[in-house]
Amino acid sequence: MARPSLLPFLLLLAAGPAHAAELACRFEAGTITVPAQVAGIAGDYILDTGAAQTALHETKAQAEGIVAIALTGDVSVGGMVVRAAPLKVQDLDVRTWNLPTPAAGVIGADVLRGFVVDVTYAPCRVRLSAPGRAPRFAGRALNLAWDLGRPTVEAAVSDDAHRLSGRFVIATGANAPVRLADDLAQIPGALRPDELYPEGVFLARLPQVEFGGAVGRDVGAGLMKPEGEAVGLLGGAVLAHFRLRFDFPGGKLVVQPIP
Repeated sequence: MARPSLLPFLLLLAAGPAHAAELACRFEAGTITVPAQVAGIAGDYILDTGAAQTALHETKAQAEGIVAIALTGDVSVGGMVVRAAPLKVQDLDVRTWNLPTPAAGVIGADVLRGFVVDVTYAPCRVRLSAPGRAPRFAGRALNLAWDLGRPTVEAAVSDDAHRLSGRFVIATGANAPVRLADDLAQIPGALRPDELYPEGVFLARLPQVEFGGAVGRDVGAGLMKPEGEAVGLLGGAVLAHFRLRFDFPGGKLVVQPIP
């Protein structure tokens, strides 16, 4: 009797649902980008846990013949797929102008929150795991809460006279180390305070940031308009001092300081 071929069996195994994916990323200008596909459009996308909704860059969408400002489409990151995700189309020039490689859009928390997401900055690696499929990860666990669709944890900042603690949005795609709500922070002597917002190009200096059991000193900081209950935002330049696990299904952010 002829020996049966193993090829159909192997193909069936390969066609099963993926439980995890690990991929190389780039950490440039304080921002993580990953190769992904959104609504059939492949490209490099900003991976931003601090963005509530996944978006296509208006320029890229129009080049692909998309004229709508809202649509639904599949999102694939490293073979992990979210079906029929609500997407928006918007001008992302303010987020992408300083990136060496143009970004096709942003992968937001709405797509990521069904996974356990591990982020390592050097070398830059991102791993997405289905709930219950993530490998062991040791570190300090912080309680995650949600504010306007964005994950937040407790952190604190201080200057020589004041200390501000509260819930900060954790944003892997934010290119400023820290931003503070402008109803809680003041920057005396700023000649162009408008340039301290995300659309601007200036940062002030913040004496101290406390996050995940570690303290950072003399950190770049800008302003943001108040949104929800968050007092501010922590971006890539702060987060890069840690290995991170966003256990979204478990409601935890696990941080492992890098010596």
